[in-house]
Amino acid sequence: MIWQTKTRTFDLKRRALMMGIVNLTPNSFSDGGQFLEVEAACWQADRLASEGATIIDVGGESTRPGAEPVDEEEELRRVMPVIERLAGDPRFVISVDTMKPGVAKAAIAAGAEVVNDVSGLRSEAMVEVVRSTGVGVIVMHMKGTPMDMQISPFYVDVVEEVREFFRQRFEACVKYGIDPLCMAFDPGIGFGKTLAHNLALVRNLGGLEIEGRPIVLGVSRKSFIGGAIGSDRGEDRAWPTVALTSYGRTRGVKVFRVHEVRANFEALRMTEAILGEESGG
Repeated sequence: MIWQTKTRTFDLKRRALMMGIVNLTPNSFSDGGQFLEVEAACWQADRLASEGATIIDVGGESTRPGAEPVDEEEELRRVMPVIERLAGDPRFVISVDTMKPGVAKAAIAAGAEVVNDVSGLRSEAMVEVVRSTGVGVIVMHMKGTPMDMQISPFYVDVVEEVREFFRQRFEACVKYGIDPLCMAFDPGIGFGKTLAHNLALVRNLGGLEIEGRPIVLGVSRKSFIGGAIGSDRGEDRAWPTVALTSYGRTRGVKVFRVHEVRANFEALRMTEAILGEESGG
C-alpha cells in the first residue's frame, strides 16, 4: 500500500504512520489555547517528531461539536507562521487540517504536503487545489457540520454508509484527476456519530478500506472513549487511545492521528512486531 504526498512516497505495507496534532486554536476540545504562540506550537511539533510522528497536522479551526467557524483570514493568521517555520524539516511532512480551499492553497505554497479535510473533499474548489498541487489528502466522513453534527445523528447502517461515502468520493475525485495514490480515508469517529456508531465503526475498521487506500484513525482523547469507559475526565482517555491504536493496527489502519505520540508509537511498533509478515493486513 502506497500513499503519496507532494514530495514523499510512504510504503505502508509493513509500517503504519503516526500523525501528531498541533492545534492552533483557543477552543479545541482537548488542548485548546496551549499552542497559540508560534514558539509553543513549534516546540510541540519538535516534541511530537522526536517521539515518532512522521506527519505534523497543523490546524487553526476547532471542529469540536458545537464549534463556530472562523473566517479565512483568522485561520490563515493562526496557521501560516507555524507552517512557514516548520517547512523543510526532514523528519516529517506537514499536514494542514482545514476545510477552506484558500487556507489549503496558502499552506501548500508554504510547504504543507497533506490536506486533512474533515468536510470530505466535497468542495469542488478544494478538489481543484488538491489535484493541481499533487498533495496527499485525507478525506473524512462527517454528517452535518461541527455546529450541528451531534444533534441526533441517524444511520440505517453506519458502517455501510461511511464505506459508500468513501467509494463515491474516491470515484468522483479520480474522475476529476486526483491521483488515487494521494488519497486516504478517515471514518470521522465522533463527527456526527453516537457512541454506538463510533464503536460499530471501530469494530469494523477492516471493512472500510476501498481500492487499497489507507484508513486514517483519529480517536485521540475523544468523548466517546469516556462513554465507553464510564468516565468524563479527559485525562482518563490517554491509555484507551493507546489501546485503540493497537487494535486499529490489527484491523489494517495505516495512519493514526494522536495528541500523545510516544506511547501510541511504541504500542504501534509492538503490535506490528507481533503481526510480523501479517502486518501488511
